[in-house]
Amino acid sequence: MPTSPTLAADQPPAAAPATGRGRRADLSVLLAAVVLAVWVTSGLWRDPNSRAITVNSSDQALFEWLLAFGGHALTHGENPFFTHLVNVPDGVNLAVNTSITVYAAVFAPLTYLIGPPATFLVILTLNLVATALAWYWLLSRHLVRSRLAAGVGALFIAYSPGMVSHANAHLNWTAGWLVPLLTWGVFALRRPGRWLRGGIVLGVLVAVAFSIAAEGLFFTALALAVFLAVWALHPARRAEARAALPPFLRGLGVTALVAGALLAYPLWLHFAGPQRFHGTGFDPVIHSEDIAAFGAYPQRSLAGAAGLGTNLAPNPTEENSFFGLPLLLLAVACFVALWRRADPARRATLAALGVTAALFSVLSWGSLAKWDGRRTDQLLPFGLLDGLPVVNAALPSRLALVVAPVIGLLLAYTVDQLRAEPPRRRPVATAWAVGFAAALVPLLPTPLATSARPPVPEFITAGTWRQHVSPGGVLTPLPLTLDVTPDGQRWQAYALAHRQGEFRIPAGFFLGPGGPDGRGRIGPPPRTFDTLMDQAGRTGLVPIVTEGSIQLCLADLRYWGVEAVVLPDEVHGAKYDLDEDALRRTATALLGPPRRVDDVWLWEVPAARRDEAHPR
Repeated sequence: MPTSPTLAADQPPAAAPATGRGRRADLSVLLAAVVLAVWVTSGLWRDPNSRAITVNSSDQALFEWLLAFGGHALTHGENPFFTHLVNVPDGVNLAVNTSITVYAAVFAPLTYLIGPPATFLVILTLNLVATALAWYWLLSRHLVRSRLAAGVGALFIAYSPGMVSHANAHLNWTAGWLVPLLTWGVFALRRPGRWLRGGIVLGVLVAVAFSIAAEGLFFTALALAVFLAVWALHPARRAEARAALPPFLRGLGVTALVAGALLAYPLWLHFAGPQRFHGTGFDPVIHSEDIAAFGAYPQRSLAGAAGLGTNLAPNPTEENSFFGLPLLLLAVACFVALWRRADPARRATLAALGVTAALFSVLSWGSLAKWDGRRTDQLLPFGLLDGLPVVNAALPSRLALVVAPVIGLLLAYTVDQLRAEPPRRRPVATAWAVGFAAALVPLLPTPLATSARPPVPEFITAGTWRQHVSPGGVLTPLPLTLDVTPDGQRWQAYALAHRQGEFRIPAGFFLGPGGPDGRGRIGPPPRTFDTLMDQAGRTGLVPIVTEGSIQLCLADLRYWGVEAVVLPDEVHGAKYDLDEDALRRTATALLGPPRRVDDVWLWEVPAARRDEAHPR
């Protein structure tokens, strides 16, 4: 039996030369990738400026802001890794947040041309397409002979349940095209005489990946390290691994130097800069994968649309496994069939893939096992690693995302083998066809759920805010900007992208210090003014206002340097509805009667009033 290329092979597939048939296959995969990407994001294409992803409009607003801020920083010579435009007066360390700096810079012209919401949608759609094409390129040009096999594997990986789930506004995690490029770059280091150029290319790829999806880069590095260790220790590959080790290590050294030089400043900010923190603002216990989720179906799939979906994920953006039982059984069948017909060298690759998938599956379960929503006291391996630096900033459930590419590779290898040596008996061929259909058809994605969101007020779009806020002054919407109330950053993104100038805002949606035990938290620690406003918006009740609470709120406004407090007619609550009338009455009790300006209620806070609580 001819040996198919593997992840560890240098030689290209036998069918690599481009032919008319091959080009048609390439075009078919491209068309399928585009159709699926537009299908998944179709709800937003109806009107990018007025629609939001229902289950994660807060992250959508954040990424729109990051695109606007990144373009503004580029064109105005400002620091793209730290800003004082949000969370005044302390600012935000964007190097320790998901800053998508490369995307913001590359797409800055488009952001200025069509606005942050439309640019966000373009990048999200292109991420899905590029992920499919990058995996198809790696598979078809380096790993399998059959273009059909490459297409099946690539399209599954790009539109796997985890990827579709993270298409709910995560521009970082949907940038899955980075993974096959990084994988190719790592294995290219083995080639004699190519370690210098390969190291430079991989170093640049690492820097790009860090700026777009640092957590994804970390997971990719871990997965490749596990794969390489198992592969190199296999008896059939030890001699090859020893021979390849010197150029490989030299290439990694060059990679470290190049990536280190490009990332020196953001890495310093990340680990030693102001507003840094350790851990994450999210609870790793909650964000661990339910063991039963691996055999469950995702919500945004044909199976989910048929009522077979479950609620085993911590939220709809974190369905990181959810492969369904038929696909798990198919993956096992593929592994067994490949193993039985593989030579020892090929078995080294299969063993490495199997160990990698198993290890990351177990790690994704977190510190304590959970089955079908019920948590047990069984300590798991991740509990031994959770306290380590960098590891404690990762959400364990996302480690399951490593499993999808492994399954995609097994599917591609199996189709490639079936194409090269079709089963002699028709029932066997039929069984394989039925198995693939039963496993993959229920996982076909359905469009993301979207809904209308309030437009940016005319007070902002017309530039009226500049009449009430000094250049670089502080404006705050009601309630204050947080992950659950992202209006302020949406307004700021509009102003930056339309070259209106800068206004700053208190609070914001970001990760910063202030959590328990020195860990990070979402947004800043609460103060009196924003606590009262949040209470009024959520409950619809005006809190008791005393002279003491008025003085505390004025002190908060002075601390932030707020010049204007703004309440639109409709406030966007990302997780729950808000009561605008209760917000207006509470602000009036604290600050006095507002003025009606354009389509907002406005409370101006003169400097004398801001200093009232603490005279200089």
